[in-house]
Amino acid sequence: MSLNYKKQNLFVNNVSIKSVAKNNITPFYLYSYEKIRSNFENFSNYFKKVNPLTCFSVKSNSNILIISELGKLGSGADVVSKGELMKALKAKIKPNRIVFSGVGKTEDELLYAIKKKVLLINIESENEAMLINKLSKKLNRITNIGVRINPGVDAKTISKITTGKLDSKFGLIKSDFLRFCKNSKKFKNIKIKAVSVHIGSQITSIGPYKKTLDFLLKMIKSTGISFEFVDLGGGFGIPYNKKDKIIDIKNYAKLVQTFKNKLNCKIIFEPGRFIIGDTGTLISKVVFVKKSGKKYFIIIDAGMNDFIRPALYSAKHEIIPVMKSKKRINGNVEFVGPICESSDTFLKYKNFTSVNEGSLVAITNVGAYGSTLSSNYNTRPLAAEIIIKKGQIKVIRKRQKISEII
Repeated sequence: MSLNYKKQNLFVNNVSIKSVAKNNITPFYLYSYEKIRSNFENFSNYFKKVNPLTCFSVKSNSNILIISELGKLGSGADVVSKGELMKALKAKIKPNRIVFSGVGKTEDELLYAIKKKVLLINIESENEAMLINKLSKKLNRITNIGVRINPGVDAKTISKITTGKLDSKFGLIKSDFLRFCKNSKKFKNIKIKAVSVHIGSQITSIGPYKKTLDFLLKMIKSTGISFEFVDLGGGFGIPYNKKDKIIDIKNYAKLVQTFKNKLNCKIIFEPGRFIIGDTGTLISKVVFVKKSGKKYFIIIDAGMNDFIRPALYSAKHEIIPVMKSKKRINGNVEFVGPICESSDTFLKYKNFTSVNEGSLVAITNVGAYGSTLSSNYNTRPLAAEIIIKKGQIKVIRKRQKISEII
């Protein structure tokens, strides 16, 4: 994100965070439109020769204004529920640029997607294909589907977000995929238009992607089907701190170009984190500085209900002060939230810039899987979401009132 200090004050795109906090209750999410646009344009440039359909992963950030802004930049949408599909449509994403994925779509969700004529419904089981065929027959329609294959590839990422191993719930394994493709003609009201794959999230090496492309090429040729689309999913990782590895996206683009040339198909990508991850910051206020023996607990008003990634994945997001100080807290420092669980902790430091009760801090790189994973746990209201665009501050989701949840 475009964060920088001016005279000890933290700014986003030349707007003082302190000035934003004057009129908004903490905690709140703060996004940079310029960074969102830059990330999307950079992604498009990496794959310029591939000329893919880029479908933003709505689950990574489902704010309608953000989806809408990405749509204006040329993005489609990857959705995994009826709610996400409705949001994408409300954001003016055209149905023929929407891919509906997910392992457990209900009859109601499928019926809605069929009626809206989305580009593809990516199936994950033969039972799902049977249901889509039945529903389409009732509507006297032919529905375009993609078939998700499980490549048996370890994405070498966090185990909870690895989705391409053979023991995962996602997609059809090799034998089931080949059998389904062979017998697909018995389904008169569906048409196989694509093969789909998604091996995980926060992937920082192109090795697993190369294995997946090699596997896909063999499988596609084995089916004898000329797929119009190949949906390669997303999962591209971002660096959350200086030590994190950066994925070699340029070389991956070359691999995809070679892959595409062998098949003459349209490539679909479903990036989420890569587009939105580093565009957001969670601004929080220090409630108490608690000294316990030789340790300092910095208790802030943001909790795991607002941002659950550290508790859920042991994710480490750098925390920086909104107001710099030359003074230091010397000793072990831990940033924690107000929730009544020991897992409500954000990050530990050995020494930290001095902060006091009322000081503002910024939890960085929270644009993806931040607000979209937030909850009302402990009966706490959802935080506001704010975007800065061309120097203008705009609330894109109002802070929830306690009266709305009791």
